[in-house]
Amino acid sequence: MAVQTITRLAREGKAEVPVYAIGADRRVATRPFDIDGSPIFIAEGIFAAEIVAECRRRGLLAGAYALRRPRGATFLRRLARDLAEQRKAPRVLLRRGVALLRAEPAVLRRQTGLGAEAARAGQVLRGVAALLSGHPRQS
Repeated sequence: MAVQTITRLAREGKAEVPVYAIGADRRVATRPFDIDGSPIFIAEGIFAAEIVAECRRRGLLAGAYALRRPRGATFLRRLARDLAEQRKAPRVLLRRGVALLRAEPAVLRRQTGLGAEAARAGQVLRGVAALLSGHPRQS
């Protein structure tokens, strides 16, 4: 479904995209999304690497990145966000956060194994800027 949505966005400039409820652990609705003539768009998510190969095969992919961030900072940002949004009980969020902190290196290895490039946020921004300026990024 994600590849179909990305294909529609790339070809038609608009599509219905899912709305997820983290607390419910599922998609709860869809909403219209229009890229309004933008030359590129960014699709992100923990499962994005799962579709890298198919998007690349279809000629839809300008780049695929797996963000490499300091694990402790990611843990604290995630915990602060989830507590502020009251996504689940604090004890559950803390336990989940620690599990994700421990799993992060394996997640990054899996994403790069699926074709995403491990990169820091600044590298991704420079790559996007190069695409927008018409000068493809050099690997």
